[in-house]
Amino acid sequence: MAFITPDLPYAYDALEPWIDEATMKVHHDKHHVAYTTNLNAAVETTPLASWSAEELVARLAEVPENIRMAVRNHGGGHFNHSLFWETLGPKAGGKPEGRLAAAVDASFGSFDEFVKLFSAAAMKRFGSGWAWLSVAADRRLEISSTANQDSPRSEGKKPILGLDVWEHAYYLKYQNRRAEYVDSFYHVIDWKKVGSLYESAL
Repeated sequence: MAFITPDLPYAYDALEPWIDEATMKVHHDKHHVAYTTNLNAAVETTPLASWSAEELVARLAEVPENIRMAVRNHGGGHFNHSLFWETLGPKAGGKPEGRLAAAVDASFGSFDEFVKLFSAAAMKRFGSGWAWLSVAADRRLEISSTANQDSPRSEGKKPILGLDVWEHAYYLKYQNRRAEYVDSFYHVIDWKKVGSLYESAL
């Protein structure tokens, strides 16, 4: 198959108590695997099978119309989740450092203000979707929110951190308490990885 669900870079229970083992198993092994499987089914007989997931998401307008929605949904799901797992980690949290920390201060005023704005983007997303921290075309950091499995990459931005606010990402542990899940997210962000993605985006 062209696309493969990446293994988690840590154990299923590594993000406890913030994100529980049961959720990680369902989220990664069921939901992400389904996105990857359906993406492969959509592109397997087309030249798009040789593209990367990032290319598919970034160049949606070039995808044939008859499979564009499938690629948008499942390609986005695969791309978004691959980034999500990569930017989480055990014994993480804290604050960004170095050039990323300076960029956060320059774009939002302070790290605390970033947290306030990012949490608001996650909480105000009605229904399923994501909150994002991305590098915009002018190289400044930008907070946004997208519906479903849409990605800032489709808008020419380079996402370096995403928070999945689909209910499957938190409902087993937090039920309808999305705010608690959003607060917990900051304890598991791997800022070193986000920082390296920021450097690559520049």
